[in-house]
Amino acid sequence: MAGRVVIDEAFFARGVVQVARELIGCVVRHDGAAGRIVETEAYHHDEPASHSFVGRTARTATLFGPPGIAYVYRSYGIHALLNAVCEDEATGAAVLIRALQPLDGLAAMRARRGMQDVEALCSGPGKLTQALAVELEHNGTSLLDGPVRIEPPPAGTSAPELVAGPRIGITKATDLPWRFSQAGSRYVSRPWPARTARGRAA
Repeated sequence: MAGRVVIDEAFFARGVVQVARELIGCVVRHDGAAGRIVETEAYHHDEPASHSFVGRTARTATLFGPPGIAYVYRSYGIHALLNAVCEDEATGAAVLIRALQPLDGLAAMRARRGMQDVEALCSGPGKLTQALAVELEHNGTSLLDGPVRIEPPPAGTSAPELVAGPRIGITKATDLPWRFSQAGSRYVSRPWPARTARGRAA
């Protein structure tokens, strides 16, 4: 990430793996709370772990929408998970936001999560949506100017060092190294990634 990152439709219209890497360090904000993205996973319709692998259906239609909108779905009937739709409308691709480092609205986050431990508030995709009050109603809304927004990294922050490895919590395409996290961050979801396969965010 050379220079100031611009979060616009063009940012999300690129390859999903590149976007997943460059979202590390950016900020998700909603309903009086915000956190810095420290972990992501990329999903693409060419691989069977992606919901879009089956093609366009009522459930996956959002994944084939314009880049820069939110794909929010219910996992195991419990947690809403937040994804950023990427690439073009012929491609079903999205980045799962897996973990955040809390920045603003800690009191609201703690109340929503019913806990005090800052490191654990947003250390998982279901945890962070609960902390930020993101729900299914946000599916299909803009991440640029909608209620849930993704913003550039805070001013003065440098590009984080990344750790890349296999995605977790899936049973298909488990060999793809499409999970990215900020090296050394204690805010990422468990299991913590091995400190190998590093690289810069850009």
